[in-house]
Order: sequence, then structure tokens, then C-alpha cells
Amino acid sequence: MSAKRILNSDDSPVDPTQQDSWGDWRQYTQARIALGRSGESLPSAEVLKFGLAHAQARDAIHTPLDTERLTTELKQEGWDTRIVRSQAIDRTQYLVRPDLGRRLAADSALVQTSLTGYDVGFVVGDGLSSLAVQRQVVPFLQALKPMLTPHLALAPIVVATQARVALADEVGEQLGLRLVVMLIGERPGLSSPDSLGVYLTYAPKVGKHDAERNCISNVRPEGLDYPAAAFKLNWLVEQALSRQLTGVNLKDESDLMLVSDIARKEPHSLIQS
Repeated sequence: MSAKRILNSDDSPVDPTQQDSWGDWRQYTQARIALGRSGESLPSAEVLKFGLAHAQARDAIHTPLDTERLTTELKQEGWDTRIVRSQAIDRTQYLVRPDLGRRLAADSALVQTSLTGYDVGFVVGDGLSSLAVQRQVVPFLQALKPMLTPHLALAPIVVATQARVALADEVGEQLGLRLVVMLIGERPGLSSPDSLGVYLTYAPKVGKHDAERNCISNVRPEGLDYPAAAFKLNWLVEQALSRQLTGVNLKDESDLMLVSDIARKEPHSLIQS
């Protein structure tokens, strides 16, 4: 008895090595599923795609942040900017000495403008993906700016190179910020080399622990898109300043507020869904 042949829509035989019965699932995720096989190995096309994704992740880590281009774009959006760097002298040292990426270089000290300082300040750090910063920061801030409470005193945006998350603590302390927000390139994945992370710290100072921060992750069009991420951040900023804290004691309940708002404006939509 001969095996049943599987045909394409044009009645041509399907190559068994290329048959992919899981292929329809790919439209729902960027995860590496339904890769198929060729004998005991992956199909050549998938091996090449993996190699490309790995190269893109490496490039995201090692490509220097174009600070001139970024500050120009930020100024066009009405933001004042400052440029600083960490104590890591180059990318190699940055990768092997995380502690140096958490502290400002001696020539990067910022002048505290007043005793009271600002309410909120943004620090933009290259982190582990300058690609994420280059692509996501400006459109994300475009979505966020109209949501922020108008009376907030905003500090100039500080752009930091060879930066780790905790570098924002020292920046916030020197500027006298009530709340610092770090926008930083996250560690690249093989399907997400350009993911932006957002970290909030109330009353920043050197020595803060990660448990005293809130984080919004995977900010990019293919992940948490700009309007959704901006909505979350604005809610957290308001709550952090009101409750005078961030971290494990500040739970992100912005989704509840969003559902409540939808229910108030469109009470029938939730029932129908």
C-alpha cells in the first residue's frame, strides 16, 4: 500500500521536509515555534534565520548609541537634554564590570539646580541595546508627553552612555528629583533585539535596591505598544508621587483603571465581549 500523498492547493506534491502543520500558529507569536525539520536537523532556512537573529542581537549590544542624533530628535520634540557617561570607559569594560555602569564618570557630574529640584526626570541609557533606544525612545515620549500632568516640573532629559539601570539613581540624586524614570535598552532576545525597558525609582539616591523600583518591559510596536506603555507609566508616575514610593509596595493597577474607564464610557461593550 502506497503512502497517502499530501498536495498543495495547486495539486503539486508537498515536500515532506517542508511540511509545517504548526505554521498557522506563527501568526500569534514571535516565538521560535513550528520550525520544521530536514532529516535530523532544522531546515536550512531556519538555521539561516537563527544566525541572522543572533547577529542582530550582537549588533544591538555592540553598536554605539548615536547621541547626537538622539538629542537632536529630542530637542525637536521640545525637550532640553544633557549628555553624561558612566565610569565604564568602553563597551568591553561595560560588559564585564556592571558596577562601573551604575556610577557617573567624574566629568559627568550634574549641577543641582535648586534645593527643591524637579518632580520628575528622565534618563535615557543605552543599556544592552542601543538599537532599542534609537528606535523607541522618541515615539514613546511623544505618546507620553500629552498624558503627563501639566504642572509637573520636568528636568532636562539626561542621555547616558555605557549605562546600567542604577545610574539613574545618581543622576536623580544630583538633580534633586522626586522621581526618576530610566528608559534603557533591554538585553536583546533572538526575536526582540530592540526592546525598551522603563524603570521608576522614587527619591533616587546611590544605593537603592531593585526592589524599590517599578519596571515596564518590552516597549516596542511588536510588544507593549507606545500608547499602552505610556498609559501605564503615567499611572505609575501619578501614584508614585502621591504615595511617595515605588517598588514592591506599588502594584501596577493601571489596567483596572482602563477597564473602569471603558465600562463608564461604553457599558455595553464589556457585556458583548
